[in-house]
Amino acid sequence: MGSLKVVVSKFGGSSMKDASAIQRSAKIAADHKSSLVVVSATYGTTNQLIELSKIAQTETWEKSQLIIDSIKENHRSIASDLKATSEDIEEIDTLLAELETLAKGINLLKDAPLKVTDRLQSLGERLSSPLMTIALRGIQDKKTENFDVRKVMRTNDQFGKGVPQIEEIQSLCQNHLLAAKYGDQTYVTQGFVGATADGETTTLGRGGSDYSAALLAEGLGADLLEIWTDVAGIATTDPRICPAAKPINEITFQEAAELAVFGAKILHPTTLAPVQRMAIPVFVGSSYEPDAPGTWIKAQSDHQPLVRAMALKKDQALLTLTTPKMLDSFGFLAKIFSFFEKHKVSVDAITTSEISVAMTVDRETLLNKDLFKDLETVGTVQTEESLSLVSLIGNNINHTPGLAQRVFTAIHNESDPINVRMICLGASRHNFCLVIKEDQASLAITRLHNAFIEESK
Repeated sequence: MGSLKVVVSKFGGSSMKDASAIQRSAKIAADHKSSLVVVSATYGTTNQLIELSKIAQTETWEKSQLIIDSIKENHRSIASDLKATSEDIEEIDTLLAELETLAKGINLLKDAPLKVTDRLQSLGERLSSPLMTIALRGIQDKKTENFDVRKVMRTNDQFGKGVPQIEEIQSLCQNHLLAAKYGDQTYVTQGFVGATADGETTTLGRGGSDYSAALLAEGLGADLLEIWTDVAGIATTDPRICPAAKPINEITFQEAAELAVFGAKILHPTTLAPVQRMAIPVFVGSSYEPDAPGTWIKAQSDHQPLVRAMALKKDQALLTLTTPKMLDSFGFLAKIFSFFEKHKVSVDAITTSEISVAMTVDRETLLNKDLFKDLETVGTVQTEESLSLVSLIGNNINHTPGLAQRVFTAIHNESDPINVRMICLGASRHNFCLVIKEDQASLAITRLHNAFIEESK
């Protein structure tokens, strides 16, 4: 990795948990000659900030102060353990004062607009990046700068989930981070956080740190993006569900993207688009086991198995819209999906018959009464809850004879049968989706993994 010119390394919350975790992560960044280090908030801090915004609106100030004191104590303690200078402490205290001021404003108004919660939540990453800067500064000769990502991570003004402005980000990265391309210094910056053209702080939504790192890698024209977590790469399935899960050494962008979309937790679904556009390879590894093989994500893989891995997406609901008006009519699906666009609801899997459309959505969609009002103007809507989406991810899936038979044979068991509520096959050569009752989904994964991974030659 040392021969690569521009390396972007991203460290998640578990890799920023405490002083020893940060020091371990800093050593990885230094050893790998990272040009740009992107960090998440320290472990648990984002959840505390979300809780703070709720408590400040509804409870007494004393309860908000307890959360603020916990955040202060944690970050000051880590800074002390890292041998921070008085200037470092002053920088961290300035951010902690901003945190307290924002919380007081929310508490007085008993309201937290998205613009305010974005600024509040940005403090998680803005507090962790000085800590990584201190750790890196102590172990490498290169100049190390704590860089405010808001100078380059341009988004629109959709607070709560800002939409990155790709071309502007690329231009700003070339203007502000040029020294990173020539090895003159290392920049440490924040994931998850962005800013509008007017300088208003935004966030990219939960899981946005990986996406930030990929956008910055694209903006810099990096040679490699590293994603460091607490798991040594991507596995054939979740080891907590199936202990026989195996590490994957190499996987394609398309396969990894399907895995992320259909429930694999190790990568955020949006992460891979920027690096895929630039064909930048991605390495996923564990900051706790930096010498473990990890997983390489590339444009092409020499080994292309029929089934590479399987994913489980829980908390799914099935919406079935039925109306005789669909029969021999055109434009009907367009009308239905205009409602989903209007209410910003994503659909994962879909099947249709002559008079029905069945779609899987996240369970929280069932709370969207306005969406249901619109759907009921065109037909009868039925809902089913407590479902999971089980997905087989691989290659040439939609052109392999007998695959469906193998799948149903694998999950069938006379003494403990599993009912498949819906299947989705044919839209992609990379996945085969099954909708299954939530209490049987893990068993289905175990049986499928046994048939396609453990017993495959």
